Amino acid sequence: MIVGVLGAGTMGSGIVQVAAQNGHDVVLVDLNEQILSKSREQLKKIMNRLVEKERVSEKEAIQIQQRITYSKDVHDFADCGIVIEAILENLEIKSKVFTQLEQITGNDCILASNTSSLSIASIGAVLEDSEKIIGIHFFNPAPLMPLVEIIPAVQTSADTVVRAKALIDGWGKVTVECKDTPGFIVNRVARPFYGEALRIYEEGVADFATIDWAMTSIGGFRMGPFTLMDYIGNDVNYTVTETVFAAFYYDPRYKPSFTQKRHSEAGYFGRKSGRGYYDYAEDAIKNSPNEDPVLGKQIFERILVMLVNEAVDALFLNIGSKEAIDLAMTKGVNYPKGLLSWADELGLDNVLSKLEELFHEYGEDRYRPSPLLRRMVMKGEKFFE
Repeated sequence: MIVGVLGAGTMGSGIVQVAAQNGHDVVLVDLNEQILSKSREQLKKIMNRLVEKERVSEKEAIQIQQRITYSKDVHDFADCGIVIEAILENLEIKSKVFTQLEQITGNDCILASNTSSLSIASIGAVLEDSEKIIGIHFFNPAPLMPLVEIIPAVQTSADTVVRAKALIDGWGKVTVECKDTPGFIVNRVARPFYGEALRIYEEGVADFATIDWAMTSIGGFRMGPFTLMDYIGNDVNYTVTETVFAAFYYDPRYKPSFTQKRHSEAGYFGRKSGRGYYDYAEDAIKNSPNEDPVLGKQIFERILVMLVNEAVDALFLNIGSKEAIDLAMTKGVNYPKGLLSWADELGLDNVLSKLEELFHEYGEDRYRPSPLLRRMVMKGEKFFE
């Protein structure tokens, strides 16, 4: 099968690398010649590093690069069996693109979007045959991150789901199927990791460094929320937060933070701009965290029960299976444990008790426990026996 990828940015280039390394001829299309050239040069550097590390031979590196056609013409997708779109998160632009793709490609060609926040149903609505639309959401960097979310729209045929999943499974990825709802699994369930950390900071409980220390040293997360937001980019993370908030009809659980908004407005995007929640200048003074174990445990537990509650609610609303939800969070964002398994370890009654304390203290819907959590505590059940 010839694989088409639209968009030669970081994500599109990563998907191209994965497909080419798995033996596919790949057509990469971008209207910007400069971005195409940058993608080609970047892949050459990556292949050279892989040869140096003896992960591929020189011959294999050359063959992988030779499988890729770089083009500015979408008509070069004509013979593709699948086209994966990885362009701007703009529904109007995507709609125009998919209308054009359907006219160019064959009847059996799967049309997929790598969107992280837009409705697959809306993207597919412009197609005459919307049964071949599907979401295939990779995580950055695509060659390294194992998880891929497979998102059927309400229009997607069972055959399209089977074929898409089989293809991505064949690339050695870990796939999870999830419902076409805002944020899918990972970006939905992960919102409290950022949102509750920001809330704790805004209340004056702790500074950025202390909250990050609590989540890494006590919680075992690879990055604290502020380090991670700086890595992702505050502009990107804030836009996703706004999108999810609006898509959930302004459910207060997903309410954006003024702290993040102001950082984004100031151009404090994180590592890529040299400053975010932290200053990345060489001569910058680094603030030391307050390594009070009692405070750290309080911060960690507050964020964790919020994450667990979101995972439980995702299961309650059939966004994914319990196995898919835990797999998504460990393989997609490197959480130390699946949140539902973690809840079993903590004791569901303890999670519920902590949430009820927060709900009673604040009186806000953001802390309301999931109905499923209440039911399971009443019945004495666990997620995994």
